[in-house]
Amino acid sequence: MSKIGIIANPASGKDIRRLVAHATIIDNNEKVNIVKRIILASQELGVEKIYIMADTFNIGYKAVNDLVYLKQLKANVEILDMPLTAGFKDSMVATSMMEEKGVGCIVSLGGDGTNRAIAKVIKDTPLISISTGTNNVYPSMIEGTVAGIAAAVVASGLFDKAATCNKNKRIEIYKGRELVDIALIDAVVSRESFVGAKAIWDQESITDIFVTRAHPASIGFSSIVGYKEIIDDGDDVGAHVQLGAGGETILAPIAPGIVRKISIKKFNPLKLDEDYIYNAENRGIIALDGEREIPVRAGDCILFRISRNGPYQVDIRRTLEIAQKSNFFRKV
Repeated sequence: MSKIGIIANPASGKDIRRLVAHATIIDNNEKVNIVKRIILASQELGVEKIYIMADTFNIGYKAVNDLVYLKQLKANVEILDMPLTAGFKDSMVATSMMEEKGVGCIVSLGGDGTNRAIAKVIKDTPLISISTGTNNVYPSMIEGTVAGIAAAVVASGLFDKAATCNKNKRIEIYKGRELVDIALIDAVVSRESFVGAKAIWDQESITDIFVTRAHPASIGFSSIVGYKEIIDDGDDVGAHVQLGAGGETILAPIAPGIVRKISIKKFNPLKLDEDYIYNAENRGIIALDGEREIPVRAGDCILFRISRNGPYQVDIRRTLEIAQKSNFFRKV
């Protein structure tokens, strides 16, 4: 039986950057519509069972009710029975439950933060990430119908995962020998010492940035590195930059509609599995994929390592090309 999972985060796209920048707003009603399109497309391509994360806005229930009313639902859809925290833990619990149920692909609706939460627990299940957040580098603006078709192709089990997916990089953050957290795109050290609004957006407080990938077509703090050096996800390297006076000054979009002058004091390419030791001189906080997460005290010794231990991310375009050339879409 072909099975997929859908994780739609109702909180994505609702952080402080809606106030301090001009970020896109994708409301939860549109997420319901996207989920409906994923269901409709995937069931036509052979998906028989779909698991959907429960959430505080009832995105899954609303999508299913609409399709039942319109008599368009063919697949067996189940909303996961799980406790809700209205936080990232919900995405993590749903991911683990879906993998236990043997789904062949998970489709997420969220931003970098949502996908980071999924990446913390996902094992070998391929991931399709639809952008509904703010500074989205990891997920893409994919039409729900196309995402549903690609999910069905991957979940069919007919194609080699090495051909349809890319094994992502991630940043691992250690204190001592303990892995305390990860980031998919960037880890940013800030002099701010309070979590407050989780999203980080003020470049004046930033001292260091670690990235797995960087490109001038991105938005957010990874773009600072991207306007200095392009690093693709397929490159077996990441980078660390130290910001500060006396360095090279570039222009970069740190948030939607906000382009700032940034002074890069030092640029260090980082090889995969290479340890970078950061000795904190002051109190601060480390933001992971845009979210303040790890408090830092003066004197802390923190290790940053870039590895290839991230999720298997589906390459939509390549997957559909492989399926087309294999006559997957030809019906007799």
